[in-house]
Amino acid sequence: MAFRVMMIRFGVLLAGLLARASLANVQAQTTPELLTRNRPPLVVGAYAQGSFIVAHTPAVKHLAVSHPTGVEVNLQRQTNGAAPWHAWYRYPKVGLALVYYDYHNPVLGQSYAASVYINKSFWRTQRQEVSFRIGTGVGYFPVRFDQAVNHKNVIISSRLNATIQTRIEYDVALSEQLGLLLGIGLNHYSNGATTKPNFGINLPTVLLGLNYHQQRPLRPLATPPAPAPTDLGRNFLNLSTSLGWKQRNETDPRHYLVNSVTLAVGRRVNRKSNLIAGLEGFYDRSLQAQLRDTARTNEQLPDVKKAGAYVGHELLFGRLAFVSHLGFYLYNPYKSNSFYYERLGLKYHFTERIFGNIDLKVHRGAADVIEWRLGVKL
Repeated sequence: MAFRVMMIRFGVLLAGLLARASLANVQAQTTPELLTRNRPPLVVGAYAQGSFIVAHTPAVKHLAVSHPTGVEVNLQRQTNGAAPWHAWYRYPKVGLALVYYDYHNPVLGQSYAASVYINKSFWRTQRQEVSFRIGTGVGYFPVRFDQAVNHKNVIISSRLNATIQTRIEYDVALSEQLGLLLGIGLNHYSNGATTKPNFGINLPTVLLGLNYHQQRPLRPLATPPAPAPTDLGRNFLNLSTSLGWKQRNETDPRHYLVNSVTLAVGRRVNRKSNLIAGLEGFYDRSLQAQLRDTARTNEQLPDVKKAGAYVGHELLFGRLAFVSHLGFYLYNPYKSNSFYYERLGLKYHFTERIFGNIDLKVHRGAADVIEWRLGVKL
């Protein structure tokens, strides 16, 4: 479970950044060191994938017996310095991938996924390149858990799931524009505990395929980073509220509302980082149902509301930020979970003042709820 949620962290929180980067209208800055065209060059790929299912908990051992196979097609573009964060992160590639898997098991069926990703080269010559890729998106499973007809599928309980992909890739030139790609990676699918059971599926993967390079070889951009942001060293206040829904367990089909309010103070400490600390209150209505199931009729029930304090960091990519928090409950009459919590997510500023988040709140490595947040910066 901890491993599964660790993979959710890497992705539930990069989706907005990568989607914006991959779909943005990138206006090329013609730079002789990198570009010979008006737009940054493209790379188009098609790969075959072979995998196996990790039995990360005893509950899924009966499903970890097949060897899924899949195919992927993708399109990626080289960043070129049109946005300041391109230079801060040394000009990675951003891309869009479509992935199909056949699990060769009627209990699991097939899956279809679309994801956006960032691909960072860390070794490159004229003919070879080694890079690290991480991405996230949405996966669709036509076959899912059903208590009446498919109760063995404890891995996937909803048709829509988050997907997270990480991999190491090695590309070697076969010709001026065609490259052979070899890779090893990990694909993960889960719904973040929105619907249960939710053990998720982890797929260690070997890849083999071809890349078509519109322009190769490429040399690093010589453009220096943009000037320091105008808000560097300034303090700010954030006031926000969030909503989420969660299922208590597979025997209770209802989805319960979870909401919170947060007041935080932060400071921009450099180009890439904000430091932040805050106070917040939570109201999880699924805990009321849980109490009613276990309490005696004449027993006074404890308050299910909670309050906490947290410290955190925001990794900045223009208007987007990768958010990580560590919090501790200060008011917690009903001890339904650990005394601390973690939160990871994506934050996007719609305007200078208004922002939104998609966050995953976690207790001891187990997903608690996906929070949809709206706030104002003061």
